[in-house]
Amino acid sequence: MKMFRFVSRRSLERSVVSAAFFRSVLCVVFCVLVIFPALSGCVTQGVMSAEEYFSLGMAFFDLGQAAKDASTRTKHFTEAEKWLNRARQIDKTKNASEYNLGRIAFETGRFEEAAERFESILKRDSANTLALKAAAYSRIKTGEIEKAEAWYQQLLELIPESADDGYNYALVLYTVEKYAEAERVLDGYKFALLNNNDTLLLYARAQKAQGKVEAADSYAQWLVSNKNSKVRIEYAQILESQEFYARALEEYRAALTELETDKAADKLTTRFDIARLLLIADSETDGGIKELSEAVDAGFSDIEAVEKLLEDKRISSENLQSLRTLINDMQRKKEEKEKAEEAAKAAAEADAAAGIDGAAGTADPATASEADGNTAAPVDGGASGSEENIQGGANSSGE
Repeated sequence: MKMFRFVSRRSLERSVVSAAFFRSVLCVVFCVLVIFPALSGCVTQGVMSAEEYFSLGMAFFDLGQAAKDASTRTKHFTEAEKWLNRARQIDKTKNASEYNLGRIAFETGRFEEAAERFESILKRDSANTLALKAAAYSRIKTGEIEKAEAWYQQLLELIPESADDGYNYALVLYTVEKYAEAERVLDGYKFALLNNNDTLLLYARAQKAQGKVEAADSYAQWLVSNKNSKVRIEYAQILESQEFYARALEEYRAALTELETDKAADKLTTRFDIARLLLIADSETDGGIKELSEAVDAGFSDIEAVEKLLEDKRISSENLQSLRTLINDMQRKKEEKEKAEEAAKAAAEADAAAGIDGAAGTADPATASEADGNTAAPVDGGASGSEENIQGGANSSGE
């Protein structure tokens, strides 16, 4: 058996040439697949980096929104801000990054910063509806309602068909007591008034604030498909102001029934409303006085509200005299309550002071015995005993 095969010189040279050619081919393939794409990537590195920064920032933003605990949420938002701040340095991702930085600021309660970020976008792009909405809402949070109003007005000029933005604009107008303007804005969204409870209720309240008769119908329409004791009381008030006393009394009593048992203060105020209505609508009887007396016995203590009834010319002279008597009783009870509270406070302060004095005056029993002369201290232990008593006294005083 032959272990080696004889190879001629010519065959060896051909093998060397083939190997060299193969290495050349590999080199070309490496350049095409690796080096050239790398060099090409360097040319567009700025744009790609901005997009990557933005993607990373939004990934961390989404994690922050999904986080359940505050520390994890803060951690992800902080990381998102880092990447978005890098992305905003490039024009291509500047506005999007600024907008989402504003969202993070809003989510974390930094409303002034959020508003400033959204408004910086509007300086470059005044027709950016997302930034307009966000700036308006942020200014509501900072308490600068006039600025919010201006942003919503600009927004509705761009998208007048947006019922949601119309509602928000009307809500801002209502907040700054521009009730007629709020009603006018909502009038432009008839479909929303028919199908959106929030819009209809705001519409009713804007009408009520102007003292319009139509407010009663708007409230009644809302209450057909909704149940809320506060809104029902508002409805009763508008009925009372229009002198529909019987209907108003029904609504007040219905609201009293709807109120939850833990809302004691609201119940007392509603009972006062019923008493006031009875004093006005049925002034010849004492029904209003009885209702008010029961409310006072149950805890109603608004003396100023009762005193204001004395100015109402519709209440009979007999009931006015009864009101004066009731007011005097309320004032007497108030004074007695204040005196009792002051006495309780003084007693508590005296007890606290006595406790401190007692702790400071506690003496070592052995020391007390020596002072009385009942026990003779050893001569050789005097110094030691004296030091021990001082330390004991200091400890007792410290306690």
